[in-house]
Amino acid sequence: MSADLKSLHTKPLNILVIMDPIEYVNYKKDTTLAMMWSASDRGHTLGYCQQHDLWLDKGQLMVDAQAITVRRDPNDFYTLADSVTQPITDYDVILMRKDPPFNMRFVYATYMLDHAKAAGVLVVNDPQSIRDCNEKLFATWFSESMSPTIVTSKQAHIRKFIAEQQDVIVKPLDGMGGTGIFRLTEGSPNIGATLEMLTELETLPIMAQRYLPEIVEGDKRVLIVDGEVVDYSLARIPMKGETRGNLAAGGSGVAMPLTDAEREVALKVAPIVKEKGLMFVGLDLIGARITEINVTSPTCVREIDDQCGTDIATDFIIAIENKLKL
Repeated sequence: MSADLKSLHTKPLNILVIMDPIEYVNYKKDTTLAMMWSASDRGHTLGYCQQHDLWLDKGQLMVDAQAITVRRDPNDFYTLADSVTQPITDYDVILMRKDPPFNMRFVYATYMLDHAKAAGVLVVNDPQSIRDCNEKLFATWFSESMSPTIVTSKQAHIRKFIAEQQDVIVKPLDGMGGTGIFRLTEGSPNIGATLEMLTELETLPIMAQRYLPEIVEGDKRVLIVDGEVVDYSLARIPMKGETRGNLAAGGSGVAMPLTDAEREVALKVAPIVKEKGLMFVGLDLIGARITEINVTSPTCVREIDDQCGTDIATDFIIAIENKLKL
């Protein structure tokens, strides 16, 4: 898939980007910044806010937003105007790019964004689908393409699963960046303590999956843009002696073409996420087995573009233009 720059739009869009504080983004790697550059290159105007800048006034969604100009200059990559209070309908598109954790603040923001969607603003990704599609649990709807997996808060079930599978990964349902992930084998001395911590004494469900030795070849991020599978993945390869491939956990990112098996799995997921209004999705695979389906704020665009010559962010902006039939 490549950006069709000939599909030029006729009407500039006013795009609001909801994200974490822009002053803290990683200039070299940030995917949201790439989306903003592409939108600006194609003549669209940009607004910036954080999720706490959304508010309701007598049932109408308002936002305290700042116009933003972005540049490809690591020493001076953005300029913010003064904050202005305005109705959300001043915008044509909202990019919800707030990073996890998926906590109640995030949930409340998606409830507010339902008002924007009802008012005719295109919200990407769809706020209801973000709530519905927990990044770990959503994957279980494609269980035939997963490693054996259970979700439970009970130690007895997890211990039985470890005994059956011998080598297991356990992780929280709301983690990000590899946090809270543990590898347990039958006979591990810390099974009880680990499960007590993760399940909060059997009150919180967690996920347990059979360990996939293919992790040494990388935990691969496959991007799906409005139902189209990007031709390259980013393999997050763990450091020596590490189980987690996440870049935030020290993994190294190597872009590579999709294998036939990886593409086959991605093509099962792609039409489902498109139907749900999830226009930008990160599918995580180990050995062509699904581990997660990231829908909140998927990343890895910059690494794939830099190594493969793609322009995924522009593909994404063009998909938005096409959806609005510009």
